[in-house]
Amino acid sequence: MSSDDEFMSDQMSDDAYGDDDDSLGEEFDEDDDQDFDDGKEDKPSRKAYEVDFKVFSDEQIRKSQQSQVEEVSSILGLPGEQCAILLRHFKWQKDRLIEKYMDGGEEVLEEAGLGQSYDTLPRLEKVRGFACDICCDDERGLDTYAMKCNHRYCVNCFRQYLESKIKDEGEATRIQCPSEGCSRIVDSKTVDLLVPAEVDNRYKELLNRTYVDDRPNLRWCPAPNCEYAVDCAVRPAQLHTIVPSVSCRCGHNFCFGCGFSEHQPCPCSLVKKWLKKCEDDSETANWISANTKECPKCISTIEKNGGCNHMTCRKCKHEFCWVCMGPWQEHGTSWYNCNRFEEKSGSEARDQQAKSRASLERYLHYYNRYANHDHSAKLDKDLYVKTEKKMTTLQSSSGMSWIEVQYLEAASKVLQQCRQTLKWTYAFAFYLERNNITYIFEDNQKDLEMAVEQLSELFEKPTDQLANAKKEMMDKTAYVNNRRIIVLEYTATGLAAENWKFTVDLK
Repeated sequence: MSSDDEFMSDQMSDDAYGDDDDSLGEEFDEDDDQDFDDGKEDKPSRKAYEVDFKVFSDEQIRKSQQSQVEEVSSILGLPGEQCAILLRHFKWQKDRLIEKYMDGGEEVLEEAGLGQSYDTLPRLEKVRGFACDICCDDERGLDTYAMKCNHRYCVNCFRQYLESKIKDEGEATRIQCPSEGCSRIVDSKTVDLLVPAEVDNRYKELLNRTYVDDRPNLRWCPAPNCEYAVDCAVRPAQLHTIVPSVSCRCGHNFCFGCGFSEHQPCPCSLVKKWLKKCEDDSETANWISANTKECPKCISTIEKNGGCNHMTCRKCKHEFCWVCMGPWQEHGTSWYNCNRFEEKSGSEARDQQAKSRASLERYLHYYNRYANHDHSAKLDKDLYVKTEKKMTTLQSSSGMSWIEVQYLEAASKVLQQCRQTLKWTYAFAFYLERNNITYIFEDNQKDLEMAVEQLSELFEKPTDQLANAKKEMMDKTAYVNNRRIIVLEYTATGLAAENWKFTVDLK
């Protein structure tokens, strides 16, 4: 074990994210948790950078709502549809609803748009001498409908009104009576009675959406067409000490705090500041537009076409690093400092113009490495798409089984994951104040970066050489993954203890 590993093992703590028993707080009581039981056992232990979370399906969310409605209905002695409207009005805070209702039930019902009387069996009626106020139809035998507010309309007009609210406006929880000035809320039984099945399904979908949006411990997975929701107990006030990365069943990894793609070890506030800074054309336009670089030896123009940063000029065969443009031979030795920004001496930044140039140079140092890992991750992702083809070729040429060639897929996934981590370590480092723990962080960052480049180089080997490199690739994959864990453990433990000092305020 290296000295870095020993340091990390001393820093790890099971209490990095607080006590597990209180993690859900009041937002999700035990009954709710049982309603959302997905049959998975809790992990026996948790790393410092991990958070507790659960993933729930659309059906599980509906089941939880129904369970809470039935519980409140049994306590208050009110119909289920009425309790559902009350719970939505109180944003599903059951205890607060019950307390308020016990103090003044009539006021609570009026405030929620229910009134004192409630019809549990809505029905269509034919009223003699009726004329609809919307379409002015007074046809004899016309089906009509009215809630307890007695604002009656023909069924066609009421149906069209509900369809417009649901389909066009996306409203479900606060659909009011069509009569102007009436605040009576339309319940689910009325909707079921009047609208066709496809509109009713949309209505129920919107109710589910609102339920998740109203609960601070729930968030929809942001992946396209994903219907899962994630439950995580991390509060907004904790986001300066926790980076709550979660994984949906659809395979999408994202931050529960801000909804962006996973960005460990960088806290949400730093991510937002960094992305805003990167959008400033005055600093990045020229830099982002540069897709090529020149060979340091023969000045030939070179375009990067793979994830590996070990470049070999086709013209002069000079080997160099794409990131720092230094000789590749120095990478892997004690002279390797590609990841560390060297501050200039005070004499070089005396006047304001020199300070401005130094500031821009510092920013571009971190941005270049951030953008490079982002670009390399995309190229490595393309490599992952080709991995299955390589696995098939390797299987047929070497006589290995499909299971035996799975190490390529595992290595590809680890490579992409580490590129993502390395990308955000540079945004993290940009805002760090310089001190002793910063140097330890940069050493861990450097070790991970070197290991990733070595694994990336192994992937560049021809397919016929991959069979002989299996053990080397498996060992390197495990080592790279371990170095990533060390970086994340170290940063997460420091964030939880608020040991890191930044140049900006995280709160």
